Amino acid sequence: MTETEIVSFVLRFTKTSNDSSTPSHIWRGVIRHVQSEEHCNFTRFSDAMAFMEKYVELSPEEPMDNFALVNEINLHYLDYGGAGEPLILMPGLTANAHSFDGLIAVGLSEHFRVLAVDLRGRGQSDKPETGYSMADHAADIIGLMDALELEKVILGGHSFGGLLTIYMAAHFPERVEKLVILDAAGELHPNIRQLIQPSLDRLGMVFPSWEVYKTAIQNMPFLMGYWDDALESFFRADVVFNADGTVQPRSKPEAIGEAAEKGLLEPWQDLLRQIDQPALLLNAPEPYGPPGTPPVTPEDKARETVAALKNGRYRRVPGNHMTMLFGENARTVVKAIVEFEMNRA
Repeated sequence: MTETEIVSFVLRFTKTSNDSSTPSHIWRGVIRHVQSEEHCNFTRFSDAMAFMEKYVELSPEEPMDNFALVNEINLHYLDYGGAGEPLILMPGLTANAHSFDGLIAVGLSEHFRVLAVDLRGRGQSDKPETGYSMADHAADIIGLMDALELEKVILGGHSFGGLLTIYMAAHFPERVEKLVILDAAGELHPNIRQLIQPSLDRLGMVFPSWEVYKTAIQNMPFLMGYWDDALESFFRADVVFNADGTVQPRSKPEAIGEAAEKGLLEPWQDLLRQIDQPALLLNAPEPYGPPGTPPVTPEDKARETVAALKNGRYRRVPGNHMTMLFGENARTVVKAIVEFEMNRA
């Protein structure tokens, strides 16, 4: 039984079971903790529960995994709950929705209703052969908002997701209340392709096991030796566990390549000048690797982006393009977002 089948099974039982002991958060966290290569053949709800409890502590802090049918694809998203304003977060070029787990771990969902999305072609969302322009991605997010009956949201994104935030604020101003741009700019480092190449290289590869893949990721220079549970859940959600024990990234190189190429064609400077909404740009200009490695988003480019916005604010945060989202660095990011929402940033 695959991870998706396990979730579908539990969903079916939560909707049909008369078992009064069923907790409301029954399947939160299952997808990223259950190992799909283990054979399962559940026929009773109690058996499914007993199996899952070996792998996951069922906690109300875990996200709700959901799918929305938008633009003829199934779009996967995580609903972390929260009673505040809706905040939709969109991940980087090759990343998945769990890239924001580090922000959740330090309290982001205490202030917002956080929804993190697997963009098309990534994570558990469908992966059509083509259709990876900014317009395609934006239409998916608008479709998700419509499905959730969210008329207007705070929209945020990291890297590619930050550029998508800019695109959507310019093209759909009536749907975007505020922008949170996480380490993205209207003009990136001229060697951006070389900087992100290690992340791209893994796509399309098959690794002998999760442990081999995990070790390879841990040795990536941009992590600078950092690792924690949130980072592990992010990278674990990034791979498919095959029946023979091998793992491979979910994203296809062709889809990611198309998204990158089409994204570079957008008139970013013109789009920035069209945005009236309040915008916060959080910049992590530390080296994306060993000392001497340039940052993905240089500070001068980030400040130029803010200057082009009618109502933009700049904040420098610790860490680099990746590590800004995890550990103690994430606390600074969350504090800045909360202050921005409260008009103190």
